[in-house]
Amino acid sequence: MNPPAGNPEVVTLGEAMRLLLAEPGVTLRRAQQFQASVAGAETNVAVGLARLGHGVRWLSRVGDDSSGSAVLSTLRAEGVDVSHVEIDPTGFTGLLLRDGDPGRGINVQYHRAGSAACSLGPSYVRGAGLDGARLVHVSGITAMLSGSALAAVTTLFDLARQAGATVSFDPNVRHKLGSTQAWRDVVGPLLVRSDLVFAGEDELDLLHLSTAELVDNGVTTVVVKQRDKVARAVTADGAWEQESVVSRVVDTVGAGDALTSGYLSTWLRGGSPAEALLAGAVSAALVVGTRTDLEGLPDRAELARATAALAGGEEVNR
Repeated sequence: MNPPAGNPEVVTLGEAMRLLLAEPGVTLRRAQQFQASVAGAETNVAVGLARLGHGVRWLSRVGDDSSGSAVLSTLRAEGVDVSHVEIDPTGFTGLLLRDGDPGRGINVQYHRAGSAACSLGPSYVRGAGLDGARLVHVSGITAMLSGSALAAVTTLFDLARQAGATVSFDPNVRHKLGSTQAWRDVVGPLLVRSDLVFAGEDELDLLHLSTAELVDNGVTTVVVKQRDKVARAVTADGAWEQESVVSRVVDTVGAGDALTSGYLSTWLRGGSPAEALLAGAVSAALVVGTRTDLEGLPDRAELARATAALAGGEEVNR
């Protein structure tokens, strides 16, 4: 698949890592075989939106190494524009190792401290620009990588405001990146500056923020992934709910990003919050029925078939 021609509809900013996923049913400690893929919150959303027919540009930095080459080739094959990614001749691309048994608790190990992406900065973001994108998407993970990466995120927010683009933000709290207080100090203010927020109920509690407070501060829509597995979209005009449609779980990682990409695709096409929640729920169900973050992300035809199957009383990811 070739990258979309012309200016992007969506710009994402964030780190991608090479993922090594342990063989099914085997703990990370005892695994002998691994499946290689790509992992990253913003790249998951980028691929999800590209498969659903949107022009997406991913901004980041990777090392001049085999993992960086693998990341770029994977995203190019998915139709994501990587033409503005910087290749660091002395840096390295982050690595993530994990197993995938949700019944036992997933073990995740990051090797990212000091990676090329940690050196993201405002000058890079200003140089890359938005080129007329309607939407930018970023997560709290990127903001927590380093002080310069946080400055890159705030610069992206500023560029979006100047260009009239919508800002989509997911806190995506990862405790290995910082203390609870650090997440509150760094990521909390970014939620208030966003237009669309995608957050878990537990994340909002941790950040001491409520949907009402965010909406009162100007956030257009807050999509909350509730503990009861119901997704709820809240605006100043009302609230909509969508129950989970998951019927089979192989690996839960990536479900939130799939919900985000499904929701944003429908939003970009002018759909209602109820329609966007349904698309997000179906996308999430398809992803948790597969092993890696990317393989279950649907294209438009697959999403339509799964949605039709659901309407007919069939399981989405059987």
